[in-house]
Amino acid sequence: MTGSAFPRPAGELTSLLRDIRAAAADDTMPELGYRAYRDYFDTGNRLRYERQYFRRRARLAARAAQALLDLDTDLGPLSDTLWSVCDEYTWALPAHVRHSADQGRGPEQCLDLFAAETAHTLAETVAALHGRLDRRVADRVRAEVERRVFVPYTDPRPLNWEGYRNNWEAVCAGAAGMAALALLRDCPADTDRLAAMLDRSRAAMDRYLAGFGGDGGCAEGVDYWVYGFGYFVYFAEALREHTGEDLLAPANVAEIAAFPHRVALGAGAYAPFSDASERPWLPAGLLTRLAERFGTPPARVVPSLHDDHCYRWGHLSRTLAWFRPGLPASAVEATSFLPDLAWVVSRGRFAFAAKGGHNDEPHNHNDLGHFVLHTGGRSVLDDLGAGEYTAGYFGPGRYDHLHPSARGHSVPVIDGQVQLPGADRAAKVLRYRDDGQTVCLDLDLTAAYQVPGLRSLVRRLRWWPDGRLELMDEIDADRELPVEEVFVSRVEPTLSAGAADWGGLVRLGHGCAQASVEEVTAADHHARPDRVYLLSCRTTTPAGRGVHRFVFDLG
Repeated sequence: MTGSAFPRPAGELTSLLRDIRAAAADDTMPELGYRAYRDYFDTGNRLRYERQYFRRRARLAARAAQALLDLDTDLGPLSDTLWSVCDEYTWALPAHVRHSADQGRGPEQCLDLFAAETAHTLAETVAALHGRLDRRVADRVRAEVERRVFVPYTDPRPLNWEGYRNNWEAVCAGAAGMAALALLRDCPADTDRLAAMLDRSRAAMDRYLAGFGGDGGCAEGVDYWVYGFGYFVYFAEALREHTGEDLLAPANVAEIAAFPHRVALGAGAYAPFSDASERPWLPAGLLTRLAERFGTPPARVVPSLHDDHCYRWGHLSRTLAWFRPGLPASAVEATSFLPDLAWVVSRGRFAFAAKGGHNDEPHNHNDLGHFVLHTGGRSVLDDLGAGEYTAGYFGPGRYDHLHPSARGHSVPVIDGQVQLPGADRAAKVLRYRDDGQTVCLDLDLTAAYQVPGLRSLVRRLRWWPDGRLELMDEIDADRELPVEEVFVSRVEPTLSAGAADWGGLVRLGHGCAQASVEEVTAADHHARPDRVYLLSCRTTTPAGRGVHRFVFDLG
């Protein structure tokens, strides 16, 4: 892709091309002044600044794509946009500028996700428009990419995200590496510097891959699989074009490529564990290339420019360059078990998903033993996914927020105590079995709690694909313990004696004498009101062993 215009797009991309033309013609360019910049530091609010920032990136990506798609495009508007982006105080988000302080660098040299992505966009645009773009604009872009990204990336001191082993490694290293390839590959004087930068990106990609278990599962969820693995693939293919080496060759890469398909619930929905969403966007170009390389299911949805609210050049450019319609569909097994993540997903007319793991995962939620029931095109017993990202959401008070807290998941509360965070708060898989008739998952959740007198807590889940789930919590205690079983939904349940009904979609039979519903409204990932209903069934476990049994029927 580097250094060349796009091939003639497939007809299925007509709507995407229309979006690009409309966005490129939009003359509004939000300002990123001091008041916008300081807002995060004053209030902890990220979205007000980021909405303006990403509107600017929409303009940049659309005008760059338009110029590469149409050789007759007037480059004046794009030149103004490139110049304006070079004027920005920092390409990093305010929430991330602390990452440059450890090296004594200012915010303008903070190499975060979005600074790296911006450099990638600018570098490939300038390289591909070589000879067409005003030299003064191209020279300024090159100078700003050099100062803001290449200088910190060639500093031998470790960057904060090196060692994260999650999406940060792949995105930052991948975008910076692709920017270097675009601007330095044809400069003999820069051969050694380019080699050093590519070596640094390779090392980051090795660490990123080491963050996956053998099952290829992404603990951050499908959205962050798209982000991190997408940039891993984009860099890997750019590197293969340059050197011939293939970072996609290791066996575990094929397992990672299959991850979203293994956790699909059906009809565009996916298990939304962690800070994920039920209906993530999967870039058509990425799915096309993975289908070609690994035989995974190809893209079936015609993309829109606005599918990615961050307007990332990696996703847009590779969709324009790689998307091919008509690739053969691939079969996906009815039930998937990812032993390293301890996720099980069963799909068909109805879908069921449950998870173990530990409570110190990337974008962690305190959710061991949590489960999802999906019917009629929606998750009724639900996972709330990501809440609004604020300073507090990623701080010491993270679990005061509903979405990542144990209270926001269908897990028990023992003697008033919820699950605790920490890598040692881990679920142990006691049993997994799928005999074609029943899916069984038994999890020892004891370590998730710190309750005096609790000897063990085992959650047993039995799923019948015709739409029935039996849940049993077995508690062994050396004293009487109050137990509150919580079930989370965005559908308000109706209670009756020994039963609950979520709009005729899911019915629950239980033996609890006390059941109640609490309505809670929190802010979702986009700061919209998220109304949630917590059904609580309260009972008491006697000293010794007690079993709490619940049966869910889907219809």
